[in-house]
Amino acid sequence: MILVSACLAGVECRYDGSHNVQEKIRQLARENKVVLVCPEVFGGCPTPREPAEIVGGTGEDVLKGRAKVIDRSGKDVTGLFIAGAYKALETAREHQATLIVLKENSPSCGSSMIYDGRFAGHKIPGEGVTAALLRREGFKVVSENEFASGEYDAW
Repeated sequence: MILVSACLAGVECRYDGSHNVQEKIRQLARENKVVLVCPEVFGGCPTPREPAEIVGGTGEDVLKGRAKVIDRSGKDVTGLFIAGAYKALETAREHQATLIVLKENSPSCGSSMIYDGRFAGHKIPGEGVTAALLRREGFKVVSENEFASGEYDAW
């Protein structure tokens, strides 16, 4: 089973209440071939919500207690992001996910790039909290861009 960020299937769960639909993923969802997750919603974040970024590192640093997830107004939402990551992990295990496709650049789901924590639109190499936890637990995590490349069509 493939686990995917719900926003990629058209679910309006992004911080601004929109989605990042990818037609290939939406079709797989219609065919019940994927399981949808939104770690931020799983963790208790409302939709819409203030945008958040990792300050002081990457998702792995957040999991190790060396960085925080802060929203634009300055509120520490680290606990919500960690809780959501663990619920996504539970879902991946429950469905025996063989591949996880997450939304790039997200402080939860980014698999290779995240925003730098200054709320200025600058990205840095790194992964979000959920991507880091899932990888740590042995899951194959890719971005929607990697998935769209066709390399994972057999999954």
